[in-house]
Formats: sequence, C-alpha cells, structure tokens
Amino acid sequence: MPKVLCIFERKEILPYLQSRNLINQYKKAKQYLLSGNALQVKFKERNPKGSGIWYFRITKKYRALGIFNEKGDLIIFKIDDHQ
Repeated sequence: MPKVLCIFERKEILPYLQSRNLINQYKKAKQYLLSGNALQVKFKERNPKGSGIWYFRITKKYRALGIFNEKGDLIIFKIDDHQ
C-alpha cells in the first residue's frame, strides 16, 4: 500500500461534497489518510488489482476515488455513492 503524501481534488469535487453536506467528514477522512492511519478509512485499491484506482471511505455511503500521479500525490477524481 503506497504512502499518501498529499491529496488534491479536481475542481468539481468540493461543490459535490458541499451539496451533500460531506465537507467535514471528507476533511476528517483525508486527515486520517495523511497521518498514516489508512485502516481507519479503509484505503484500498479498487478491483481489478493493478487498475491504479484507489479509494477511501468518507461515510458508510460515500467513497472518494483517486489515482496517484508521478510525484506520489493522490488526485481525487470522483466521489462515489456506492449503495
């Protein structure tokens, strides 16, 4: 499991989070991940393994999906309602 050094979001992510009142939960999950507590937010690679898409839990209903760039930063490109 790669170490997350920095997390960036695409421009459409924050309005999506605000419209669903998820900003505080997202920030908390992001802090857990940055502090190295990946198990707390269930940080995993999405199937099929080797796809390069990683996700972490925001709430029971929402997951943040991202990919790593060449510098090792996690770029969040989608918030998924997995239910």
